[in-house]
Amino acid sequence: MNVKRYFAPSAREALRALKAELGADAIVLSNRAVEGGVEILALPADDVGALPGTPRAAAPAARPAAQASAPASEDDDFQVSLSGRTPAAPAAASKPAKIIRPFNPPRMETADYVMRTRAAALSEQYSIDGWEAPEAAARPLAADKAPAPRKPAPAAPQVRAAEPARAMEDERIRSLQEANVQLMKEMAGIRSMIERQLAGFAWGETRRRAPARADIVGELLEAGFSGVLARRLAESVNEEASPEDARTAVKNALARDLRAVASDADIIDRGGVYALVGPTGVGKTTTTAKLAARCVVRHGADRLALITTDGYRIGAQEQLRIYGRILGVPVFSVRDAADLRQTLAELRNKHMVLIDTMGMSQRDKMVAEQAAMLTGAGDVRRLLLLNSTCRGDTLADVVRAYSGPDLAGCVLTKVDEAASLAPALDVAVRNELNVFYVANGQRVPEDLHLPNRAYLLHRALREQSDESPWKLQGDEAALMLAAGGV
Repeated sequence: MNVKRYFAPSAREALRALKAELGADAIVLSNRAVEGGVEILALPADDVGALPGTPRAAAPAARPAAQASAPASEDDDFQVSLSGRTPAAPAAASKPAKIIRPFNPPRMETADYVMRTRAAALSEQYSIDGWEAPEAAARPLAADKAPAPRKPAPAAPQVRAAEPARAMEDERIRSLQEANVQLMKEMAGIRSMIERQLAGFAWGETRRRAPARADIVGELLEAGFSGVLARRLAESVNEEASPEDARTAVKNALARDLRAVASDADIIDRGGVYALVGPTGVGKTTTTAKLAARCVVRHGADRLALITTDGYRIGAQEQLRIYGRILGVPVFSVRDAADLRQTLAELRNKHMVLIDTMGMSQRDKMVAEQAAMLTGAGDVRRLLLLNSTCRGDTLADVVRAYSGPDLAGCVLTKVDEAASLAPALDVAVRNELNVFYVANGQRVPEDLHLPNRAYLLHRALREQSDESPWKLQGDEAALMLAAGGV
């Protein structure tokens, strides 16, 4: 038996040397790693029969086994069993393939299912033993149907520990918000104080450079004009003007801006449909009767019709019907927009139609509904009645509420009751309203007049007496300008 030993740094090189010397049919007896490389012991294929305890018949069989175990390539490593038996198949190939089954979630057994199962089991047991199921056995099952009440889980230690910190954070945020509010109030107070001081400085400078202009601003403010219009009118006064020249300049500037109608051409002569609107108690029904009387005098009673929409005030419709019977004019009562539209369609051959509307506060949301009803009825123009006895800010609020593209102008009422016409003229000038008539009493039709420009300016620019508590003293005009933010 000729056993050969091969040593090389790697198994690949040792196998290459083995196959070069003994051939591809050589039998590898052992291979092991030694110091410096790999040692392989091999036996030629012809000496297989000389192995002790090996029958001759096994030699031919060793060759196929060796050939089967040899690699396909010369350079590939391979292992051969020490015995001449055919090497077994790899262990991985002998294992059965892993079967992947679908996931079946566990079934949740409800209380009803458990009750039915236990009842069926007891019934089966009783039937086997020859008994009948007692009712007492079913009562515990019904009790098992209701789940036991859950006790509230105790709060986690972390949650209990966080509650004081959260409360402290909320308190800190609330304190910061209160501090911010207080800071804003203080800043607003500081701003107001600075504005008053600046207004005082500006007023002092104005009095030094143009004393007549400063005096006329004070007179306009105490008469009832707004600070905006007072300053605008005072710009027409020269710095070197005298008090008389200043008053003349302001009167001329106010006369140019006042839109006072000088004749009945825009209302009575032209005709059309007019709705008299305004707050409660301003004199809409009386003014409607006065305008109707003027139209009857010029065009006759058959050319005029009256309509009332006031179904809320007691006696409102009857009051207008009395005026209609006196003038010989028909009076119609309407309830809604459709009724008004139909009535106006029937009266389209009339020269003039006057609509007496329901009075309502300028802050009432029905003001917008009334304007929409009149606009949707056709070509209806509105006349706003302004109470001359009201404050300027109240009149400005009324004009703001009743404004619109169909507002033809205004009528100043209760002129005889007003101490000054400055607030009414101020609102008319700043909103560029046409003043059609002036009413100064309850008589029909005597107390309705065309606006006299000179009379209105005289009533508006009349000075306060020295004994009047409304007379401004010193720098009170500057304080009023600062308080009004103008």
